[in-house]
Amino acid sequence: MQHMTKSILLVGVSDGVMTLTLNRPDKLNAIDNELAQALVDAIDAAAGDGRVRALRVRGNGRAFCSGRDVSAPPTKRDLTLVQAVATSLVRLDKPVLFTVHGWTIGAGFEWMLNADVVIAASSSRFRLPEASLGVFVTGGLSATLPAYAGLSRAKAITFLGDEFTPEQACAWGLVWRVVPPEDLEVVATQTAKRLAALQPAVARQFKRVFHQVGLQNFDGAIRLETEAQQLLSGDGAKDGA
Repeated sequence: MQHMTKSILLVGVSDGVMTLTLNRPDKLNAIDNELAQALVDAIDAAAGDGRVRALRVRGNGRAFCSGRDVSAPPTKRDLTLVQAVATSLVRLDKPVLFTVHGWTIGAGFEWMLNADVVIAASSSRFRLPEASLGVFVTGGLSATLPAYAGLSRAKAITFLGDEFTPEQACAWGLVWRVVPPEDLEVVATQTAKRLAALQPAVARQFKRVFHQVGLQNFDGAIRLETEAQQLLSGDGAKDGA
């Protein structure tokens, strides 16, 4: 079954898997407030839906996600919603699979690291340009990236903002598998079904313990990132919708 809750986010549930598809292909799925709010709402719905045993996130068009939409000045609500998506993904007590292709940049990459399993097409390209743009990272990246890639590499990736490949991302522990673009959907569907086949109580306890041990500073990272973002924007991000 597939239906559209909002035109910018497609939501479908099948075989125990809720699939969320970012659907702003003309903007390379850049994140605006409407998309972020739709994601928060959908993840909350997944949490309360007994039919859903795994969550998958993907993107339509030529890219997974090109980061935040910079066509409008950032506001406090932008920052709050971006952080809320990350927190919802990490707190969801069901396995989360991200499948990415094309550009996965900025906040899109940061959200990817909130997943439990990531599969990347060999066409994927990654970059964290925030430092060069004068803004700070979000999504708990200051906890997730060092946990997965090591502190030294995390600093280089964020300070320098260089583009890197899915093969590098896999070697650094940021993605689980790299597959040809034409195989991405088949491999993703198979993997999502495997995650959904886990006993819910087992999946819940594995995710809870791994996060409490390996990402114990996640909530603190969200708070510190928000503070840093507001400091770099002068008075904090300006109020507004």
